[in-house]
Amino acid sequence: MIPVAHPASAAARSTAAPAIEVRALCKNFGTNEVLKGIDFHVDHGEVVCVIGPSGSGKSTLLRCVNRLEEPTTGTVMVEGVDITDSETDLDAVRTRIGMVFQQFNLFPHLSVLKNLTLAQQRAKKRGKAEAIEVAHRNLAKVGLAEKADAFPAQLSGGQQQRVAIARALSMDPDMMLFDEPTSALDPELVGDVLEVMKQLAREGMTMMVVTHEMGFAREVGDRVVFMDGGVVVEQGKPEDVLGNPQHERTKLFLSKVL
Repeated sequence: MIPVAHPASAAARSTAAPAIEVRALCKNFGTNEVLKGIDFHVDHGEVVCVIGPSGSGKSTLLRCVNRLEEPTTGTVMVEGVDITDSETDLDAVRTRIGMVFQQFNLFPHLSVLKNLTLAQQRAKKRGKAEAIEVAHRNLAKVGLAEKADAFPAQLSGGQQQRVAIARALSMDPDMMLFDEPTSALDPELVGDVLEVMKQLAREGMTMMVVTHEMGFAREVGDRVVFMDGGVVVEQGKPEDVLGNPQHERTKLFLSKVL
């Protein structure tokens, strides 16, 4: 078992290994081979945007990174720790990985404030007063300081997603994973969520973002990864992949979305 890291060991990890490293990753659902030997990494402080058609394996790759999906074969390393090793304390690793889903996944029967404090108290063992202080700080960060006492049903989709981001940030993660965070939102609500994500990027947060928002990928991404058919087809700087793709499959995909 690995212990929850203290700041000194976190600093040591950051210089020794990528934030995320995937090696020869395969994932099958029955006879359906969704990921076919993926090699992939995200460096500390890097924003990597993963794009591609529906069914290409993007979300499955993201979910394998924190073992929400169990890889069939291959290795997933998080800050140098092999999370596919049965001896690894997965809960300890997950406290360092913030996850934001397409569908918000807020507890509908809890207030916004309680949505943000519950995991802090249970997983990080914070006292109530500290958890509340951290929650209020992160609600302010996403522009929702006044919504602490509201319930999810009283919020717009965009506000719910920003609460979900604040909840993830309240765990003090080393990195953030976003699984198509704007795809369930009405178009006019997308901008506020993307602005929060842009601010996180400006602050140096390590981010892996599965997205259909090509403008965000172009503006914020340090690297764009194009997936199709369970493999990484092409990757590189946004201006290269989006502006001058080399693979015919990438060109075809972009011709339909740009």
